[in-house]
Amino acid sequence: MHTNITLPIYCQKPFTNQTLKQDRVTDAFNICSTALNLNPPLYAVFVSSTFEGVTSPNEKKHNRSGEMIRRVLTYSVLGASAVGTGLSLHTNDYDINSLGIVRLSRSAVAVIDVAMTYKRELYYREWDKNSPEYKAEKSRVHTMAAQRLLQLICVNKGVYIKVGQHIGALDYLLPKEFVQTMKVLHSNAPQNPIEDLYKVIKQDLKRNAEDIFDDFEREPLGTASLAQVHKAKLKTGEVVAVKVQHPYVKGNSRVDMATMELAVKVLALIFPDFKIQWLVDESKKNLPIELDFLNEGKNAEKVQQQFQKYKWLRIPHIHWDFCSPRVLVMEYIEGGQVNDLEYIKRNNINPFSIANKIGQLYSEMIFNTGFVHSDPHPGNILVRKQPGKDVEIILLDHGLYANLTDKFRYDYSKLWLSILSVDRVGMRKYSQNLGIKGDLYGLFACMVTGRPWETLAKGVNKVKYSKEEKDTLQQNTSLVLPHISDVLEQVDRQMLLILKTNDLIRGIESTLHTQNRMTSFWVMSKCCLRSSFGEEKTLAKTKTKRLGLVLRERWEIFKLNVYYLYLGLLNFGLMAAIKELL
Repeated sequence: MHTNITLPIYCQKPFTNQTLKQDRVTDAFNICSTALNLNPPLYAVFVSSTFEGVTSPNEKKHNRSGEMIRRVLTYSVLGASAVGTGLSLHTNDYDINSLGIVRLSRSAVAVIDVAMTYKRELYYREWDKNSPEYKAEKSRVHTMAAQRLLQLICVNKGVYIKVGQHIGALDYLLPKEFVQTMKVLHSNAPQNPIEDLYKVIKQDLKRNAEDIFDDFEREPLGTASLAQVHKAKLKTGEVVAVKVQHPYVKGNSRVDMATMELAVKVLALIFPDFKIQWLVDESKKNLPIELDFLNEGKNAEKVQQQFQKYKWLRIPHIHWDFCSPRVLVMEYIEGGQVNDLEYIKRNNINPFSIANKIGQLYSEMIFNTGFVHSDPHPGNILVRKQPGKDVEIILLDHGLYANLTDKFRYDYSKLWLSILSVDRVGMRKYSQNLGIKGDLYGLFACMVTGRPWETLAKGVNKVKYSKEEKDTLQQNTSLVLPHISDVLEQVDRQMLLILKTNDLIRGIESTLHTQNRMTSFWVMSKCCLRSSFGEEKTLAKTKTKRLGLVLRERWEIFKLNVYYLYLGLLNFGLMAAIKELL
């Protein structure tokens, strides 16, 4: 157990219990009133009466203040959402669940419930933040809040599930209770009846489903935030996977994003540690792109062309004759989810080979091509092994790719080299180039590597990953959550994708029990070295300087290979270690 944790200097800033301050709630109502066209004197009356004893532990006053806040916010949202009711009904075939008033009201009630849960269960008194009682109570309240939000997500579906999936991929960056609760959305999102999907096919392709397919399985292969996928057979006899957008996602997307943005701003004002505006901004920017399945088909073909050298990588072929912005028909490829240990064991697949290939793929995307798959949760990565062949990685869902700039890739590779060499000056410099201010560079380095500062100070490539280190990191995460929020607000927007990808790879390694070998770390470090030295060799003006850079690059990669071989000997046996290295 690690009860006494010494935090790095950038993590030692004191912060107080999050009590409900009158000025913060007034600011929250300002935002609501502006968005919902309310009369300021009206909400001002409610705020002044609401704050009678709001921070007092007295139960009677507490209940009265909580009820008043709940009443004001709920009525405000209900009144505003009525304006768009008629338009929403017409757009979405008069489905009651697509009504703006229904979806907004659900969201408002859920957000109010979460806020009042924290106030009632956690912030009604002063705590000793180092006490076991406080830590246990905070974990319990986080779990309650996460489950309440999951309930909202599953009912409203669509964009809400997309945001929930993002949260479920941010291990070590958000409280573990939220991350673990949202992970279920990676493969078990709510599904729509097949009849609704037939309507989408008819509307987009101008043909009935039975005119295109000889067979169309009713049970989906998988259901995601924006669509669900069914196995089918074309009239030609070819077996395909048919991805159909959920019927009402597009019509609801605007009001859903506006609702979530409003909720995030209100909660951030009441609870200053709650800072996820960056997540809302990214979702608003990316959602229109992801809703266009024609764009997804083009991305799939582009990445297939870029990685032709990887014979183990499979990208489903697109059948363009049966595609539209909401329908995508592609080659059907069987496989098991990358985190399905039973499937991997049953098919005699080497977990280290999986980790190696995934690390290699994403490292090449980040440091070489700059064209990066932006939704890398386990539901989008399948694995399979055919007799006499190497394990294959099947990459799905190509709806969103990020195009990293050359400068970003260079700064990020230099940051990694600084971390490897325990160069604090370099860490600060290249973190600053990526948007991080002041002493937060240390925390940023921890977030990039998924290792605690104590490990980075000794050398990340010299300290074996352990359960104790994981426990320390998780404890530190809960203690420095406000600072993590600051980092996520400051950092270059391109970095948000990298953090998500890094967390995915670490999560896969943890599931596959390959983290002691640090396979992805080894692969990423090699790509990082090649990227950094490649840029410097391009700028070198003399042959002598270029030769020196080549020798330095080979020496650094040789050291990495030796260290990786050493870890393999410790954890996996001599021949297997050599085979993986080669």
